[in-house]
Amino acid sequence: MSSPALADLIARYLVVDERPSQSAYTIPSALAQADPTVAAFERWVRLRLHEPIGIAEAARALGVGERTLQRAVRRVLGVSPVRFVQDLRVEQATHLLRTTDLPVGVVARRVGYEHAATLRALLRERTGATARALRGR
Repeated sequence: MSSPALADLIARYLVVDERPSQSAYTIPSALAQADPTVAAFERWVRLRLHEPIGIAEAARALGVGERTLQRAVRRVLGVSPVRFVQDLRVEQATHLLRTTDLPVGVVARRVGYEHAATLRALLRERTGATARALRGR
């Protein structure tokens, strides 16, 4: 489990907080550990969140076929590999917004998005909150 996910998990047990949590990201991350291919994919992606990530490139790096990777991720997590990469990026961005005062544009680049608007749209879609609201939590 990554440090941001672990920190949020611990925070949920130590503090009563009615705000939305990172559990939507922690659970898929924990599920990924059930399959060696998906676990390796998660580790590979987390090391490269700041880079463009291609599923074909990931499959080659992991020594599996692209379709094998796609099927494994969908079977274990119920989402496409692209969706899982986006979820990991949103998780990391949320962590950075909550724990740093980096500008949203810098956070976006650190999690692999060239434009802050892309990150803002994903944050609203996946968390229901704006970057500003996440920063205040």
